[in-house]
Amino acid sequence: MLAVDPTGAIPRGDGAVVVVTSKTGVELAADSGWTPGGGRLAAIGPATADACREAGWTVDVVPEEYTSAGLVAALDGDIDGARVEVARSDHGSAVLTDGLAEAGAYVHETVLYALTRPAGAGDSTEIAAAGDLDAALFTSSLTVEHWLAAARERGIESAAREGLADATVGAIGPPTAETAADHGISVDVVPDDAGFEALARATIEDA
Repeated sequence: MLAVDPTGAIPRGDGAVVVVTSKTGVELAADSGWTPGGGRLAAIGPATADACREAGWTVDVVPEEYTSAGLVAALDGDIDGARVEVARSDHGSAVLTDGLAEAGAYVHETVLYALTRPAGAGDSTEIAAAGDLDAALFTSSLTVEHWLAAARERGIESAAREGLADATVGAIGPPTAETAADHGISVDVVPDDAGFEALARATIEDA
């Protein structure tokens, strides 16, 4: 449901704190030759943190809750008056940037890549419409929106929704589950660990 379109942008290097929110963003920044410099590095979760370490960077902060709100909570009280660089996709949540600003930080955001829906994506909507879908795993709010858009373009949204309702639906974390609920999709599984492997295992077990 997602394709990565790099922007070619490079994060600023003067942040007292640098926030990275995905493995993809880390890899793009590292491939450009960028490094966090002397600032503290905050990664939104273990997968992102691992990518940072593979790039040779030291990770200073990983929140207990792997969400934008969790990252704000982990940094709150320690960034008042600090310059914070946020490097992420074009669909990053305002919860992160607004929360950091409310905590007193001077926030600068660099969009490293755009997330788009690949042409022709959405075979699973047809499987759902036929009543043959056993499980669906949504890894971000955007995948929910793109899945429904793909079904709508095929003229099978109603049938696809019915098929999805009969399947086991997993969401990688609370924000994705909330987006699904906002679009009328009932979520059966939200793993405690907001990672794909945990999501896959929990959804398969439930199914």
